Amino acid sequence: MDRLACIDLKAFPLQLLLRREPAWAKRPVAVVEEDKPNAHIRWLNERARECGILPGMRYAAGLALAADLCAGVVSGADIEKGIALVAKRLREFGPDVEPCAHEPGVFWLGARGMDLLFPSLRLWAVRVRAALERIDLSAGVVVGFERFFTYALARSLRDSRTFVLKDPTEERARARRVPLNRLHLAPAVRDGLFALGIQTIGDLFRLPPAGLRERFGDDAYRLWRAARGEDRLPVQPEAEDEPLREEVVLDDGERDLTRLLFSIKRLLDPLLSRLAARRQALACLGLELKLERGPGHAEQLRPADPTLDARQLLDLVLLRLEALRLGAGVIEIAVSAQGIGATREQLELFREQPRRDPAAQKRAFARLRAEFGDHAVVFAGLREGHLPEASFAWTPLGALPRARPRLCRRTLVRRLRAAPYALPRRPRHEEDGWQLRGRDDAAVEDLHGPYVVSGGWWRSEVSREYYFARTRKGEWLWVYCDKRRRRWYLQGRVE
Repeated sequence: MDRLACIDLKAFPLQLLLRREPAWAKRPVAVVEEDKPNAHIRWLNERARECGILPGMRYAAGLALAADLCAGVVSGADIEKGIALVAKRLREFGPDVEPCAHEPGVFWLGARGMDLLFPSLRLWAVRVRAALERIDLSAGVVVGFERFFTYALARSLRDSRTFVLKDPTEERARARRVPLNRLHLAPAVRDGLFALGIQTIGDLFRLPPAGLRERFGDDAYRLWRAARGEDRLPVQPEAEDEPLREEVVLDDGERDLTRLLFSIKRLLDPLLSRLAARRQALACLGLELKLERGPGHAEQLRPADPTLDARQLLDLVLLRLEALRLGAGVIEIAVSAQGIGATREQLELFREQPRRDPAAQKRAFARLRAEFGDHAVVFAGLREGHLPEASFAWTPLGALPRARPRLCRRTLVRRLRAAPYALPRRPRHEEDGWQLRGRDDAAVEDLHGPYVVSGGWWRSEVSREYYFARTRKGEWLWVYCDKRRRRWYLQGRVE
């Protein structure tokens, strides 16, 4: 049977609060939902438990039991950041790390094969706990066989220690004696079970499941099933976030700051979208520039506060670029991002803020028409036409339609020329194969076709044979042979 470990960072949000307020370490301390006297207590330390305070009580009631009770609020962003930090540290001792979805501070860690890398599983567990202590977090570590029983035993530990179970029988027997008030139970369910004299996991076994579910709800019934060993799941590892990094290679060395800033913006936008999908904001922006000659530049830019505002970040990038005084053109750009938990307001701003400003678009179109004429802003509108070049017409564009993004598969696009391009005539002898656009062009390696287009007797008769030509450079060109003119033409390309 595969072994696994449950790591319980006692009252994890409380530990985060004590890291912020170290002077409270020797006093009863609780984490409350909000900074109000009637706020409910969610997590508390052992000193507070010894005073009779339980999760679910109001802070005012806790003060009646312990006059020196200290309390504070820990935000969801701080908790998510702490969970990510612990998961990263645990992956040093095994790849299978599963944070508990509904109880922050509880983790399962797969122990398969660890006895081959360490002298014993006990030493492995001790080193896991020591690694967490180095980042000022205390935890209990229980190595066992089933996830619920290891969880229950880890929750029952009163201090930071390790415990390795010898066999499943010992694990089950010890878990039966764990008090229910050590588990993550809704206060109403916990108090209702206590009223019936049900105080341990073993007592819970005696209750009929149907009646338990009817009286106390699905949460109590799931606890009963887990305690009976009916929900035996392996560790469900959480996928590690991929590094947030975007790169681009420029065709020529670029020294113009405006064009460099535009290239950086194209890399930054998808990074911010991926951060928002992770419910994070950018805390540090990495910028790497590789030059045509000489050493490159690696810069770290930190906004005043974590943000998802691209304009604010680009202002910082511009200031740094102006100060660098590049001695050569930039040929490669890499942008990376370090995220931190975002607030709800930041995520809503990023989600609701339009990526295009309709008013700015109208002003830009007006400037183009004023400088180049009314027909400077057009779009290709489809129309009925027998030939490809007659299947569209340039139509004046008054304003851009509202963007309607949708998921779609990436497909090849056939790009047409407004007027077919007459290709050079083929010589009698071709040394390197057919070079469509002259001697400096790559030779054609493959032709697919013909696709015949004929007709047009009502105006001027047409007879064409279309082909898709693949060159040695990997290009796909759309060409045709005009039978009446005895000439090849380039109609477009496929990308």
